[in-house]
Amino acid sequence: MLPEMTQGDDGATAPTAPDRRPPDRVALSADLRAALPDAGAAVLVTGAVFAFLCARMESGDSATVAVMPFMDDPGTYWMYLLSQAFGWSGLLWAWGTVMLGLLLSGPRPARLPASRQALERWHRTTSLTTMALMFAHALMFAAELVRYDAQLAWAERLWAGFADTFVPGWYDSGTGQIAIPIGQGALYLAVPLGLLFYVRHRIGANTWRRLHRFVIVVYVLSVWHTLLYGTNVWYGEWPRTVLWLLQLPVAALLLLRLMRPSRRSERLGPWKRREGVSLPGWAGRAAGRVAAGAVVVGLLVVVASGHDGGRERPTEPPSTSPHAHEPE
Repeated sequence: MLPEMTQGDDGATAPTAPDRRPPDRVALSADLRAALPDAGAAVLVTGAVFAFLCARMESGDSATVAVMPFMDDPGTYWMYLLSQAFGWSGLLWAWGTVMLGLLLSGPRPARLPASRQALERWHRTTSLTTMALMFAHALMFAAELVRYDAQLAWAERLWAGFADTFVPGWYDSGTGQIAIPIGQGALYLAVPLGLLFYVRHRIGANTWRRLHRFVIVVYVLSVWHTLLYGTNVWYGEWPRTVLWLLQLPVAALLLLRLMRPSRRSERLGPWKRREGVSLPGWAGRAAGRVAAGAVVVGLLVVVASGHDGGRERPTEPPSTSPHAHEPE
């Protein structure tokens, strides 16, 4: 291939320096700018969810108040409600970015709603927005804990709020002892897995691709955290049913992605001893397909039967209080 030529002021031509950047390299700064409209939409959705949660609290239908009656005051506990709102919008954006990722990584559909390049850019920007929403969810939870611990000095309040929110195993009350570390795991995996794309030219495309597959683990942890700790979906009512229903297309696309991989090396046929194919690798791919199929069947059973782990609303308000730190 001949080098491109440029013309100088004196009319002479000279070869231009070749562009050595990888053709598919994308700068984080460019995606951050492209994510601004997406982030703006996420803020609007968060505001709408916040208003919805406040309205349910004012009307007496709030499941959060049914779990924790002392919170029946949106003016006081607005930071907790805002944390819930960021959590719900973060889960919605996580659902969208995972769906886009599965759609783009599997067999190419005959028709796409937009160009593949546009969908890939949207996948990246929704991923960045999801990370920001997850962090905002945790930050507002920490702020509510700091506000509540008014009996402590400021330094102690800040440390207690930070430790309960961001230090695994520190929170020591009720369901949060399990649910909060699960949410922390989702956050602490989401950030490096999401940002590794921008350094894949350094770590290698194959390494990045293997690590990126663990994004589905982040999503599973996020849903698990919500089912365990999301007071709005504790009871077997329509919000919990909708949350379960939303997992069906994710599981179905994942199963399709595993059954019809776009790369020849990932296709699964009868195992034969041949170069580049090990028995553990073949068995792992087969187990992944079986597990994904079992998840689809399990979700269908849960939705059809109505046995989704939801609890019955208590006939009388439970005697509960905010998380209190035990004296040492």
